Amino acid sequence: MMLPLRQQDSAMKRTGGGRSGSVIKFRTTVKSGSGRRSSTVLPSLLTFLVIVASGGLLLMIEKGMLNSVETPPPRGDGKRVDFLRQAGKHSPAAVDVEYQIVQEIRNRTMRTMCSQKNMPHSISSLSPLQRKTLLQHILVNDKYRFLYCYVPKVACSNWKRVLKFLNGALENLDAKIKMDHRNDLMFLSSLKPEEIRYRLKHYFKFMFVRDPMERLLSAYRNKFGEIEAYQKKYGVEIIKRYRKGHAKDTLVTGDDVTFAEFVRYLLDEDVERMNEHWMPMYNLCQPCAVTYDFIGSHEHLESDAEFVLQHIGASPYVHFPERQTWYKPVTSESLHYYLCSLPQKLLRELLPKYILDFSLFTYPLPNTTTEYCRH
Repeated sequence: MMLPLRQQDSAMKRTGGGRSGSVIKFRTTVKSGSGRRSSTVLPSLLTFLVIVASGGLLLMIEKGMLNSVETPPPRGDGKRVDFLRQAGKHSPAAVDVEYQIVQEIRNRTMRTMCSQKNMPHSISSLSPLQRKTLLQHILVNDKYRFLYCYVPKVACSNWKRVLKFLNGALENLDAKIKMDHRNDLMFLSSLKPEEIRYRLKHYFKFMFVRDPMERLLSAYRNKFGEIEAYQKKYGVEIIKRYRKGHAKDTLVTGDDVTFAEFVRYLLDEDVERMNEHWMPMYNLCQPCAVTYDFIGSHEHLESDAEFVLQHIGASPYVHFPERQTWYKPVTSESLHYYLCSLPQKLLRELLPKYILDFSLFTYPLPNTTTEYCRH
């Protein structure tokens, strides 16, 4: 039996724990002097490892389905990054060969999977509900001609700060103010059909993704551990539905939902009608119906955000905001604790709901073997 959220966090601190080396880590810095030599050695091995880790795409290799797909374009000319280095904001970065390979595999995997007949190939092929969800999550900036599909729990609050700053609604990117997620933002859903089509065709389009289980845990800890409105709206319902003897309990406050109870709730939810904070990233942004020019990752947030700012032509003085002081990151230790404490039957049933997030964005499936969880 899993403990309520506050007790889970304290238990995790007492027991500690961390990931073993069995989970593949892709971001290893390569010294610039050895970048060219490393790039000739790493691709074949890392390509194989990334595809294996992303959940069973070896069949694509056997059928040669990846061979004809173009590689992604270069990540910019570096002028903006050079400016920031001169300004002292960044030290010279080493060439990250492995991450470039992961980007390439993610790009190829997405194009290949999205080309399948059963996948949507345009917004018009989406259902009305799917289209509504998508258009409500794409933010528009006409001055810099870009579209950003926001995914909750993937730095979307800070991206909204950037958009408000770029359109003049926010004077200071680092202002310690509560984010208003609706005002002073333009959503694609507010435009006419012909205006939507024009922007989708001509604007730079990007989104950011995150390890699906990390994102899910972040949503759980934030919404059920800190936000009273979510505790009352969702927490009370979850406890009454999944905790024995509480179906008619009028004293339930919803502030002690366990992670296992939350997962049971997700299993009974339709992914297309989920709350946006735990709806799969695929369903929020429909990357097969919309051809995104760039998909950044939460794991490389600073460099990927810098690339986007450079690409849209933002002033070199515009920077991606630092995380708020109250932000509590999901660490490898906390993820290890929660996933290993979860009944494995629940985890096996949960993964299919998020399998497109794992596969399309090349994230490894969680390792919760007995050996791994003992550490």
